[in-house]
Amino acid sequence: FFNHHMFVVEQEEYVKEGIDWEIVDFGMDLQAAIIMFEKPMGLWAILEEESLFPKATDKSFEEKLKASLGKLPIFLKPQSKTDKNAHFAISHYAGIVSYNVTGWLEKNKDPVNDTVVEVYKSTSTCALLVHLWRDHPGQPTTAPKEEGKKKKKGGGGKTVSSVYLVSLNDLMSTLHNCEPHFVRCLVPNTHKKPGEVEPPLIM
Repeated sequence: FFNHHMFVVEQEEYVKEGIDWEIVDFGMDLQAAIIMFEKPMGLWAILEEESLFPKATDKSFEEKLKASLGKLPIFLKPQSKTDKNAHFAISHYAGIVSYNVTGWLEKNKDPVNDTVVEVYKSTSTCALLVHLWRDHPGQPTTAPKEEGKKKKKGGGGKTVSSVYLVSLNDLMSTLHNCEPHFVRCLVPNTHKKPGEVEPPLIM
């Protein structure tokens, strides 16, 4: 959504306004990366699956990524000069970025505990803390008694990535129902010098 508006719609707006602008097509590069993340056995799905598998390790996660995504043209061997232990690289439209998956699974298993949030919301004397968690549903500190009913077996625990994706989907639904407007950056000069303005650029 953001990429479409920033790289496609916004450029079309430049042309409508008569700005001297050469259209740049970022579409293909962006779409390839989006597919790699969102496809059924893409990066998100593999991270979620491995996070819920008790015997999964960083190594098994890395191997599964390479087995599933290794043939994609944008999934590359690590090329990092700063991290010699990087496991793979992705060719984004802006360049090649290397990634190290060490600790990804452990971090993904550590969402904010609902009970802790409920304590923050109901007992904290700090107004800012209560305000920060105001939209989080939390969890009652005491469970209601259900006589004569068998306790249902709970499902698997939430992961950071699953919570993020739900939040992202909610955000996208909201954005698609709105008319987006993004703040444009004004470039005062083409030399990246302070205190220097080239009027044709901003007029």
